[in-house]
Amino acid sequence: MTHVDTPQSHVRFAAARADITPPLGIYWRMWGAATHDHATGIHRPLTATAAVFEPLAAALGDKGDCVALVSLDHCLLGKDEAELVISAICKRCSLFPSQVLLTFTHTHSAGLMSLDRVGLPGGELIPPYLRKVADTCAELVAQAKANVAPAVISYGTGKCDLAQHRDFWDEDNQLFVCGYNPEGRADDSVLVARITNEAGKVCGTLVNYACHPTTLAWENRLISPDYIGAMREIIERGTGGAPCIFLQGASGELGPKEGYVGDVAVADRNGRQLGHASLSTLVSLPPPLTRFEYQGPVISGATLGDWRHTPVHAEREAEIQKWRRKCEILAVPYRPDLPTREGTEELLARHTADEELAHKSSDSAAARDAHAMVERQTRLLHRLAQLPTGPAYPFDLQVWRMGDAVFVAVPGEHYSYLQTHLRTRFPGRILVIITLAGGWGPSYVPTRETYGKGLYQESIAVLAPGSLERITDELARRIEELLEQDKN
Repeated sequence: MTHVDTPQSHVRFAAARADITPPLGIYWRMWGAATHDHATGIHRPLTATAAVFEPLAAALGDKGDCVALVSLDHCLLGKDEAELVISAICKRCSLFPSQVLLTFTHTHSAGLMSLDRVGLPGGELIPPYLRKVADTCAELVAQAKANVAPAVISYGTGKCDLAQHRDFWDEDNQLFVCGYNPEGRADDSVLVARITNEAGKVCGTLVNYACHPTTLAWENRLISPDYIGAMREIIERGTGGAPCIFLQGASGELGPKEGYVGDVAVADRNGRQLGHASLSTLVSLPPPLTRFEYQGPVISGATLGDWRHTPVHAEREAEIQKWRRKCEILAVPYRPDLPTREGTEELLARHTADEELAHKSSDSAAARDAHAMVERQTRLLHRLAQLPTGPAYPFDLQVWRMGDAVFVAVPGEHYSYLQTHLRTRFPGRILVIITLAGGWGPSYVPTRETYGKGLYQESIAVLAPGSLERITDELARRIEELLEQDKN
């Protein structure tokens, strides 16, 4: 082996960013255990970032083909709220919905921007805020689309142990809790990408990592992007200010070791940990459009092997310009014991009565716990109302090749099985795994053996056991087909 090729994509690219921090006073409660409905301040601003990718030349695909990736510093949006943003982008930029990849950093300290909260204190601010976010995203995509220019994306993979397993068995209380499990295994891979323009300047970076942004929880009263804010700050400072786009991986059972706190300094510390790990890999990347090639022996005190970065050959250049996308709908059956609206409403009424009784008894702890259960059933009712009818969920599969990299985008929150098994099946291939694409969709998608254990993620999952494994297999098959087509 006399040369080493760095994974790359040669495309057209541009990015734009804007502040989308919600106003103080808007309904904000995200955590069931919280005792406040509104934020009192801002830790770090929330942002929206739009990145437009296009094939390098018309000969490599439809000249009008492009993908507008929009990342929001929000936990998630429901079906109606996500469609509001996507439709605004499509209308403003003359794109099809399949060309808009809306995703979320998944911070749990951005507030719950759901239209079913309009009747709650501060809820009247949610519709105008969502409309403003939609208009802002449409404008960002338009700006990026107008400024696309040739760029090279160089990829690297590093390690970061910020993410830890969070399915913990509480032996004393004989139940599973969603918290740090020191004996659990966690995927520590962090995939990074440096995007360089023709002048050799870094014009963007990507960080693909799987870890719930749940450093800040029910005690926190500040709007925050959680650890992602400090992570971006570290990387952008080290790359000349180029926008860093965070892509949340399959983190269903993964979260920070130190989390569920109210101290924003912990969130910043977690972010710096991931930021430095990512930056370390970014700065190790070689110049774009080069390969590391053996030049031959050099006689010195020892006979040395001389390796240098050399320009890629025409055949290699053609390989990293390849562009192909597959967008399909997979019918995934609902779980047979899917909760009904009637049963959920009955539980909601029971917990509401418990909360009222606790307040009358001045039992603040019982009132907090009862309210958390009220919140859980309220969210379930909203989710059931937004689920498509029929025996199966229409699950969006998106597989997209840019040169040496394959991007996979799926709705919902998947256990890390999705990314670890796909990467095992395609060793040496760069796989960027993006979850929460388009919104929460089917909610959690856990592994088959998770069902029946009483875990939170399984308790609110709507898909049948084995769905994650089937989705992973279907994605693998489509990746194989996509790569096989490019060989012909």
